[in-house]
Amino acid sequence: MKIGIFICDRFRTCAGGKCLRAIRNREGAFNIYPTDEPLEIVGYTTCDGCPGGNIEYAPAEMIKNGAEAIHLATGFVVGYPPCPYILQFKKFIEKKYNIPVVIGTHPIPQNYYITHTHLGTWNSSEWNEIVKPTIADEAMRKSYD
Repeated sequence: MKIGIFICDRFRTCAGGKCLRAIRNREGAFNIYPTDEPLEIVGYTTCDGCPGGNIEYAPAEMIKNGAEAIHLATGFVVGYPPCPYILQFKKFIEKKYNIPVVIGTHPIPQNYYITHTHLGTWNSSEWNEIVKPTIADEAMRKSYD
């Protein structure tokens, strides 16, 4: 399975270590892939900052490199405030490029979980669905702090 990953531009200097670990261990949003199926990253880039100009063009390059799915990194969910465009990005990429988009990569780190829980950031049915693939249990979240 070949995947492309978009990260939030706020985290543009991220080296991708948590995403790569989650891929290797099939954790977070990568648990949907069979463990015996190799995962290959064929694209890794930022959204290019709000409102996400790179979302229009970068999926084409990822697809040319064989992408079969695109992940919107967990940073879109845990940054504060969470990305206000995340569902628009998903809808746009899926419609324009006819490729599945998964929200999330690695499990949400515990420190972000605590902050957003106290703030009530994800207290809606919409956000409950958005964070579901990356919420994990407390031990897993702590291991990603």
